[in-house]
Amino acid sequence: MLRNRKGFTLIELMIVVAIIGILAAIAIPNFISMQLRAKRAELPSNLDGVRTAEKAYHAEWDTFTSAGPSPATTPGRPQVVFSPVAAWELLGWTADGKVRGKYQVTNTSGSSSQADNFLGSAVSDVDGDSTEASYTCNRPEKSKMISANNVY
Repeated sequence: MLRNRKGFTLIELMIVVAIIGILAAIAIPNFISMQLRAKRAELPSNLDGVRTAEKAYHAEWDTFTSAGPSPATTPGRPQVVFSPVAAWELLGWTADGKVRGKYQVTNTSGSSSQADNFLGSAVSDVDGDSTEASYTCNRPEKSKMISANNVY
């Protein structure tokens, strides 16, 4: 007489566990990479704010200003407090709370190749591997990444 068996065999369960393990091995590195990209996304956003502040400063004073670097060193994994010095306050821009990058803006109007311009820069190391992601901006151009896309 045949018995009516219910449930899964050990082989079926092992196959399911193996499939889940393979999917996790693919998904976890991609998830970590997306987390790092999200943390690094602060840089172009803040740098565009610095660019806007520089253009507003120029509209009022007919010159650009220099400020930074702030914070003094590039933050690693943990965020640090953005403590603006007088030059940042003169510019009229500050970060809201803690930051993951180091910001600087330089008036380049004195150089022969950069008439009436500035250079904004931001660097970060959100993954803590000592390789910095870098962004720049200037009067005509919004922030753009100058390091490789896989550098966090």
